[in-house]
Amino acid sequence: MPDNDGQLYIRFLTLGDQKALEALFCKYRESLVLFIYGFVRNIDVAEELMMDTFAALVAGVARYKENDDALFKTWLFAVAKNQAFHHLRKHKIWFASLEKEFLNNVEADASSQPIAILLKSERESQLYRLLKLIDADYRQALYLQYFEEMKPEQISRIIKKNIKQTYNLLARGKESLRAAYEKMGISWDM
Repeated sequence: MPDNDGQLYIRFLTLGDQKALEALFCKYRESLVLFIYGFVRNIDVAEELMMDTFAALVAGVARYKENDDALFKTWLFAVAKNQAFHHLRKHKIWFASLEKEFLNNVEADASSQPIAILLKSERESQLYRLLKLIDADYRQALYLQYFEEMKPEQISRIIKKNIKQTYNLLARGKESLRAAYEKMGISWDM
C-alpha cells in the first residue's frame, strides 16, 4: 500500500513543493498538538512543539525514508514525541498527564447522521477524560490506538518498544482503563 503522505513529504524535499508541505501540515497539526499535549500539559507549548516538529521536517533534520513497513504518520508522531521529550528534559519535567477535554475532530458531511456523530464524539470525550487516570505509558499507547487509529506495529515504533511489549502495554492499559470506567460507573464496551 503506497504511503501518499510520505510521497508528499519527499516531493516537498526534492522539488520544494510548498503545497505538499501545507497539505501535511493541515492534515496532522491538530492531532499532533493533542498528542504532544499529553506529554507537556500546556496547549501553548504543545502548539510550539508541533511547529518545531514541522520545522524539523522543513529543515530536513529528521530523516524520513520511504519504507513499506513504516508509514509517514508513524514516523511523524515519533518525531513529535522526540520534540516533546526534548522539551521535558530541557525543562526538567518528568511527568505528563492528559487533562484537557478532547477537542471534537469529527468531520461530518451533510449525509452523516447527527445522532451517530454526537454519540461517537461523546464516547471519545469520555475516553479522553479517563485516559488521564491511567499510567502515562498506557495512556500514550492507547491514545495512538484509539485516536490516531494506529496498529500495534506502528505504535511500537513510536514508543520504542518491541511488539510484545507494545501488546502488553495495550492490554494492561485497557485493563486500567476498564477499571477507571467501572470506578466512574460507566459500562466498558471497547
